[in-house]
Amino acid sequence: MASGFRRLPRIRTLLLATYLAVLLLPIAGIGILRLYESALIRQTEAELLAQAAVLSAAYRSAWLERAAPGALSAMPEAELPWTVSQSYGAAEKWTPLLPQLDLAEATILPRAPEPTPANREVDPIGLQIAPALAAVASETQKMTLAGIRIVDPWGVIVVSTAGDDVKRSVAAQEEVAQALKGVPTARLRERRAPAVDFGWESISRNNDLRVFVAVPVLADGHVLGAVSVSRTPRTIVQMLYSKRYALLELALVLISAVVALAWFAGYTVVRPTRQLAAMAQRVAAGGVRAVEPLGAPMTREAQSLSESIVTLARTLEARADDVRDLALGISHELKTPLTAIRGSAELLRDHLDEMSAAERHRFLSNILADADRLEHLVRRILELARADTLAPRGDESCDVAEAAAAIAADLSRRGHRVSIGEMPATLPCVIDRASFDIVLSNLLENARQHGGDCVSVELSGERRADGAVIDVSDDGVGVSPANAGRIFDRFFTTARDTGGSGLGLAIARQRVKAFGGELALLPSARGASFRIRLRAA
Repeated sequence: MASGFRRLPRIRTLLLATYLAVLLLPIAGIGILRLYESALIRQTEAELLAQAAVLSAAYRSAWLERAAPGALSAMPEAELPWTVSQSYGAAEKWTPLLPQLDLAEATILPRAPEPTPANREVDPIGLQIAPALAAVASETQKMTLAGIRIVDPWGVIVVSTAGDDVKRSVAAQEEVAQALKGVPTARLRERRAPAVDFGWESISRNNDLRVFVAVPVLADGHVLGAVSVSRTPRTIVQMLYSKRYALLELALVLISAVVALAWFAGYTVVRPTRQLAAMAQRVAAGGVRAVEPLGAPMTREAQSLSESIVTLARTLEARADDVRDLALGISHELKTPLTAIRGSAELLRDHLDEMSAAERHRFLSNILADADRLEHLVRRILELARADTLAPRGDESCDVAEAAAAIAADLSRRGHRVSIGEMPATLPCVIDRASFDIVLSNLLENARQHGGDCVSVELSGERRADGAVIDVSDDGVGVSPANAGRIFDRFFTTARDTGGSGLGLAIARQRVKAFGGELALLPSARGASFRIRLRAA
């Protein structure tokens, strides 16, 4: 069994693992939901929109400078309106380009189609301004690694950083087609696998996706062309690698904090738990008197458990003392009649033929009397055991006034002087009839044993706010002050010669206590007076 416990993890280990798991949950959530990848894609989209906006403005400005009068009106009109959020003010002043792509919602399109041969000539004005813009696009690509194309209103390429696809058509490409209708468009597409696997420190990005942005070139509602810019977004791995030193420092701080928290939790939980385990082991080993509450329990639960163990130890100690005292009392009570029986039996065995009939009868009578005493004592011990283990259900009740009247009438018919004093007609209390009869019978028997058959007993009762009280008063010899504190002790009696076992009052008090009541000795000028206090039913 001990080896099985050694294989179980410690609480500190479990706490540390729990804290680390909680620490990793946000990172796992970001990976599962791909939130950070969406942020990187939007960042790339915003950068591409900015580049496209600048190139669109440059193209429009250069085109208008070289265009002949009336050339603008010959350009196609925008088919779709460029809607602008009202929060940015009037549309005439602000036409912001806002990133819209979301990895969780956007449809990832196949790789961009290759340019096809054009079925018409390229815009001549676009050809005039192409060399200057081509140089700008080439320099921009060197710094941003973005692929740039500028097309005329019919989708024919005017400027391209690829160089070999000028005068070819990309009108079939979805984002370009939308831009030529007058609306900026962004799309996510699959990327061609790179021929070279770039390292993490390279500005080239090893990603399976590519962001495509197309922005129209507009002038007075006419479409002069479109700017298409594409770029592979950065990956999470590259971002983390670029911040690796800061992340390592943060990881060290977080892990240190987790270890400190685990140590603190272990100090406040494990140490008291070990102390409590040691306390329980001492109790199991029998050292209940050495158990004391924890000096620094640290938590309410530990304090409560510590107090419970101490209470358990005190209860076990009290039970052990009770068992020891009961064993001593029983052995003492049984010793006298057993000794008398043994002595009489030995005399009969050794001198039976020499004894007269009267002597034999006397010794046999002594044996029977002592056997009766033993039988009475055993019966009392059984009654005490039942009283100690009595577990009321909680719904017991009886009319103690009726029960007292019935017992008094029965004893009066048998010649005992028992009367009923002031007593309500009904007095329902929380106790069952059998238990109340046992309690009252023991009190009446106690009065008879100490006062003789001539003692008078009066039963009275009254209703109280918290229940009821029943007083049992006699006119006997009473209880001396020296014995007043011991009369409820087991086997304590001053009427042993008249059959007293010293258990009647202990049985009565335990029965009353089981139902939440109280049995006490009252000061009395004459005789003895006992009060039974019970809860109202």
